[in-house]
Amino acid sequence: MPHRDQEIAMLRREVELLMGEREVLLRVAGSAAALIASLESKHLPVGAVEAADLVATTINLMSEETLQDALGSIHAEIEEEAAQSK
Repeated sequence: MPHRDQEIAMLRREVELLMGEREVLLRVAGSAAALIASLESKHLPVGAVEAADLVATTINLMSEETLQDALGSIHAEIEEEAAQSK
């Protein structure tokens, strides 16, 4: 039984690590989506437009639920920045 408890504890730690990584990746995806949404492609160099298109295409592959989680993970920060710039 102690071996089973060790396996459970190890799995718990791994799940916690994965959930932490998921949170970071959601913040990255949400930040990237917010950045892409704020860009005006006609004012960007061609290389930047191509990079933005790649990011946008990748973000569009996310499920709607995951994208909403990503945007929600940065929502408060965007509102704070908008309020501070006024």
